[in-house]
Amino acid sequence: MIPRTIEDLDFCNHLLNKFDPELDQKHPGFSDLVYRKRRQQIAEKAYGYKSGMSIPYIDYQEDETLTWRNVYNSLKLLYKSYACQQYIDAFNELEKCKLYTDKSIPQLENVSNFLKRKTGFQLRPVAGLLSARDFLASLAFRVFQCTQYIRHASKPDHTVEPDCVHELLGHVPMLANPEFAEFSQEIGLASLGASDENIEKLSTVYWFTVEFGLCKQEGQLKAYGAGLLSAYGELKYSLSDNATKLIFDPEIASVQKYDDQNYQSVYFVAESFEDMKKQVKKFALTLNQNLNVCYDPYTQTVSMIDDQFAAGKLMKDVKEKVYLLSQVMSKLKIDL
Repeated sequence: MIPRTIEDLDFCNHLLNKFDPELDQKHPGFSDLVYRKRRQQIAEKAYGYKSGMSIPYIDYQEDETLTWRNVYNSLKLLYKSYACQQYIDAFNELEKCKLYTDKSIPQLENVSNFLKRKTGFQLRPVAGLLSARDFLASLAFRVFQCTQYIRHASKPDHTVEPDCVHELLGHVPMLANPEFAEFSQEIGLASLGASDENIEKLSTVYWFTVEFGLCKQEGQLKAYGAGLLSAYGELKYSLSDNATKLIFDPEIASVQKYDDQNYQSVYFVAESFEDMKKQVKKFALTLNQNLNVCYDPYTQTVSMIDDQFAAGKLMKDVKEKVYLLSQVMSKLKIDL
């Protein structure tokens, strides 16, 4: 089923349990019964969430806050040298607003409200790792599904699954950038109704860009991938001479094998942040040519452009925007 409304995301909740600490013997929390119980308590709050509700408040414990503090401070020392400028700008603003600090783990509700004001994106709690189809579909509605539990204290430098560190320090600052937010939504829209094969390709491109992407800025390599910006061990490794790096090409990246448990065997480098976005947008359009969709931000719904009436409505909207643009350009004396 293709979600048509933001409320339909209540059904986009299919979890993958391959990294569940109760099932994965390699998980650092597998033998820690206290950690597993705590994870389940937090997960239960996400299970009960429905669209439109306030995001559940998590009363984080002292040991959880300590893990956050250690990771936060370790990463913050690296950002100036390793992170792309878009990330640094947003991270600084989050700190200036006092949403981000090493003293406490931010609450998703507060961060979600910040994102709504910046780019229209909002957060939604999730109990664990979502299927690629459900995760990408959420992006189409400018919704980012976030876990609220934190990684095990014994492995603060790297995690094989999403956790609140990954979401808050990896993804949120980039989603506060308007261009990146638009780009993320376009990936989500391209996923709607796509075949399983194309979902795999699209999610793999997402993996090597949004999660583990590198780009050139002012002649230097910088990270923009959330998986790197939330794991200080791999962040340093990815930009070292030891890491294998390839020029970014979405056609190649879409079929590249990736590692979801260890550091990546290869990283893709875009000529620029903007060049990466253009390439991925163009690639995404080739995957789902039989389905044209349009997002309405006022009603938070997705409609199919599959008849003359829908096409006419879209044309009317475009004409109104073009007319407004022409008036502005005339007033400002701007020539094409």
